[in-house]
Amino acid sequence: MAKDYKETLNLPQTDFPMKANLSQREPEMLKYWDEKKIYDQMQESNKKKSDKKYILHDGPPYANGHIHMGHALNKILKDIIVKYNSMKGLYAPYVPGWDCHGLPIELQVDKNLGEKKDKIDILEKRKLCREYASKFVDIQREEFKRLGVFGDWDKPYLTMTYDYESSIVREFYKFVKGKSVYKGKKPVHWCPSCVTALAEAEVEYADKESPSVYVKFGIDEENISRYLPSLRGKKVFVIIWTTTPWTLPANLAIAFHPDYEYAAVPQNNEVYIVAEGRIEALREKIGIGAEVIARVPGKELEGMLADHPFIERKSKAVLAEFVSLDDGTGVVHIAPGHGEDDYEVGLKYGLDIYAPVDDRGKFTKQAGELEGQFVFKANASIIEILKDKKALISEEKITHSYPHCWRCKKPVIFRATEQWFISVEFNDLRKRCLSEIDKVTWVPKWGRERIYGMLLNRPDWCVSRQRSWGVPITMLRCEGCDGFIEEEDILDGITALVEMHGADIWFTKNAADFMPQGYVCGKCGGKDFKKEMDILDVWFDSGVSHAAVVERDERLSWPADMYLEGSDQHRGWFQSSLLASVGARGNAPYRAVLTHGFVVDGSGKKMSKSLGNVIAPQEIIKGFGAEILRIWVSAEDYKDDIRISKEILNRLTEAYRKIRNTCRFLLGNLHDFDHGDYSGDLQDIDKWAMSRLQNLTAKVTGAYENFDFHEVFHAIHNFCVVDMSSFYLDVLKDRLYTAKADSPERRASQWVLNEILSSLIKIMAPVLSFTAEEVWGYIKNEKSKAKRDKAESVFLSNFPIVKEEFLDNKLEEKWKDLLDLRNEINKALEIKRAEKFIGNPLEANVKIYLPEKYKGLIISYMEFLPALFLVSAVEISSDKLSGAYESPNIEGLQVLVERAPGEKCQRCWNWSMKVGTFSDEPQLCERCYPVVKR
Repeated sequence: MAKDYKETLNLPQTDFPMKANLSQREPEMLKYWDEKKIYDQMQESNKKKSDKKYILHDGPPYANGHIHMGHALNKILKDIIVKYNSMKGLYAPYVPGWDCHGLPIELQVDKNLGEKKDKIDILEKRKLCREYASKFVDIQREEFKRLGVFGDWDKPYLTMTYDYESSIVREFYKFVKGKSVYKGKKPVHWCPSCVTALAEAEVEYADKESPSVYVKFGIDEENISRYLPSLRGKKVFVIIWTTTPWTLPANLAIAFHPDYEYAAVPQNNEVYIVAEGRIEALREKIGIGAEVIARVPGKELEGMLADHPFIERKSKAVLAEFVSLDDGTGVVHIAPGHGEDDYEVGLKYGLDIYAPVDDRGKFTKQAGELEGQFVFKANASIIEILKDKKALISEEKITHSYPHCWRCKKPVIFRATEQWFISVEFNDLRKRCLSEIDKVTWVPKWGRERIYGMLLNRPDWCVSRQRSWGVPITMLRCEGCDGFIEEEDILDGITALVEMHGADIWFTKNAADFMPQGYVCGKCGGKDFKKEMDILDVWFDSGVSHAAVVERDERLSWPADMYLEGSDQHRGWFQSSLLASVGARGNAPYRAVLTHGFVVDGSGKKMSKSLGNVIAPQEIIKGFGAEILRIWVSAEDYKDDIRISKEILNRLTEAYRKIRNTCRFLLGNLHDFDHGDYSGDLQDIDKWAMSRLQNLTAKVTGAYENFDFHEVFHAIHNFCVVDMSSFYLDVLKDRLYTAKADSPERRASQWVLNEILSSLIKIMAPVLSFTAEEVWGYIKNEKSKAKRDKAESVFLSNFPIVKEEFLDNKLEEKWKDLLDLRNEINKALEIKRAEKFIGNPLEANVKIYLPEKYKGLIISYMEFLPALFLVSAVEISSDKLSGAYESPNIEGLQVLVERAPGEKCQRCWNWSMKVGTFSDEPQLCERCYPVVKR
């Protein structure tokens, strides 16, 4: 019966758990971080020892509803950056924030109120909105913390606190004092459902079916004689095309391009005026003929009057550069109250900014028989009117991209209303912002082009909203002359009141309460004043966070080093922050901007409840653990849309298991390491491992610095799986388990393992925070001898640096050839295992015939080759081998696998001729005998 030599082996400890049980273990880690105040310690330590800072300013999510996968992606990305910079020794506080005002919250409160929503007092509604926002701030805070995100969670910034609200007022007044704020009647995106104006960032585009109509505008004899004399005596009509028939009641003009040639085309005893460049297309669309009986340049038609197709008024012919030949007729119907381009034309030609539509999207009495009809439903009525008036040439349905409200998802309209605007032209605000864009680092680089293009063409910023929940536009208007009060002492007094009592003060006091006693209007001497009751755009709220938080919070410093949000924020927070900062301070509020894509399902489809493909972070945490979410964020390239599915998560779970098992192996084999310096006893394979570790450290550091987090994950995973598990640790097991416990060669290998483990858990800590901290806990455990670094947390240790003395690229190149040989020999061994010729590779003796390139390399490693190839013996043949495996990858390499001679050592399992030659320990080989008998 074979003797059991197990007690003589240096087997690893196994108290480091094999199973992760992340969903159970992570809450314990969160409790530990909280009780020990690890985040606070990290910030205090770095603040004391360095004056270097890294300020990542948090873009505030809305405090409404539970967090979704986009939130998880965003917060984990931020956490990775903050933790990395903190471990590099920089003071990097993370102050989370929430956007607490605005439509999303008010709509939910309205929904809860039901029929009472329009009857409730504004202060009561604001109170309910505040309570609703506070509730979800608390809910989301805990959900973000569950992701393992570090931050000042007990001291966040909220846009509804008094100090923040006063900052909003203060920053708005800076634009007022700078004369770049104005109130005017302009067409803006208007949501009839939410009953408010919308900013560009609050508009989404989706497909909509609309009627497409070609309409006739008649020209009377007087105008024909003056502008189209060759067509006297004929029935002449200008043809327009529109997909918004509901805007025809507001038509005041028809626009021609000054440089286009317009043709008169006879059609059914009538003459149609269209752009000559559109005739061929119109032949297919409306059956227009090819004959042209007259031509006239567009610029010569300016001032001509046409008859409105169904209203008793004239439409003026105007010139406009935006008229194109891409679609339609080359003539555009102009309703100055229902379009940005139309509005500009209206201003140029002195037209009324006319919009006979109310807040609910219904026609007013100005629209005559259409009064009370909702504009989109009125399309059918208008088409019938056109038919009755014989003004309709053609009608069809088209599906096209159309603006929708970001909140209710319903189509919006362009409608002229009185709104407050910040001019992007006054004081060269647009020009200065475009200049600042080029001073910012954009990640990815295309972010620069995206925001530059959006800002280059954006209209003035509409900052007023017709809702209840938000910071009011705290302006006072004289009843006598309609002018606004802009005296600095009054504005400063209002700001002070808001800072003391919050924005509700505007709704509790009368206009006179905000002014000095006996104040009279400096323009007209009036004594009666009224308050503006619109609220500010929430994008202005969040856009001034650079001033309300980054500049005023003693934990932070202005400007921020980074803003990080989704790609939709190029027209949202990134842009509003830029406008607010440059307008008030002259500089961008950020040094760098990082943009990530959207989360989609495994097929690349947008997640939606209707498709049933929504995956919630809470669901993943419950089933997989937050660590798998964190590894998902790192593993995917955030620059594009990021896919997630159960299959992807299962794959990442397997990858995580391999990283975790590598840590487990390293930790288990360090239980008796005494932490002496054994670097002088390293074998070449140990030196190779140390060099690989330095290259890993350099690569991962560079990836963190360049925000290439997917490279961080893949580098760590490949190092654990390829360099460590599949090679170094596999080869090392024999030395670790069978050599004398305190032998120089074993201690050298342990020294390398300790260096690898220490560096590995530190470089993965920003991503795999829970696992890194768990491993660190075993390292610093007082019961363990492996306690060289006694920092209370891995996050209180320093990020590893490259140790140049161990970096040896020549050695790695040499070992690359050895690894190529090893791979080919493994293939030969696997063939023999499949044939049942051998079982364990240690049963093999390998004979090798080498190409010339490898002969010199192999000679210097002859004694090490059995350990390298995990066999019992290796021979190098000078002659070609008959019946050998011939490598398809290394030309000339032959591998002959034979059974190893001798007997199997019962301790190390190697086969040797010496087994049986030791009378007192006949079952041991020559390597194991002196270890056991020492």
